Amino acid sequence: QAQLVESGGGFVQPGGSLRLSCAVSGITMEDYAMGWFRQAPGKEREGVSCISTDDKREYGDSVKGRFSISRDNAKNTVYLQMVRLEPEDTAIYYCAATMRMATLFDDDYNYWGQGTPVTVAS
Repeated sequence: QAQLVESGGGFVQPGGSLRLSCAVSGITMEDYAMGWFRQAPGKEREGVSCISTDDKREYGDSVKGRFSISRDNAKNTVYLQMVRLEPEDTAIYYCAATMRMATLFDDDYNYWGQGTPVTVAS
């Protein structure tokens, strides 16, 4: 049974940085594309970033140039480095895994974590 556990969320002021981690167990992470998604209050879940099994990366338009995704298969962990955070980045952040191609569409993902909250405010 796959288990994905996010960590690293918290409260940060605008312009600040956070690094989210997603620890994966129960599956061989190197065989899976990984994605980060977020859901803000009252909004639909949106794709933030994804990384393929061969390290190809994709980002949502709202985070390009500010967020960076990476993976460490030896540690079964995927990361999301976030800099220059804005209040609009406030959301619950989820990581997900799929054996399909890496995409920013949540329907393509099979396994999900419980999420970690990120709040950006003064």
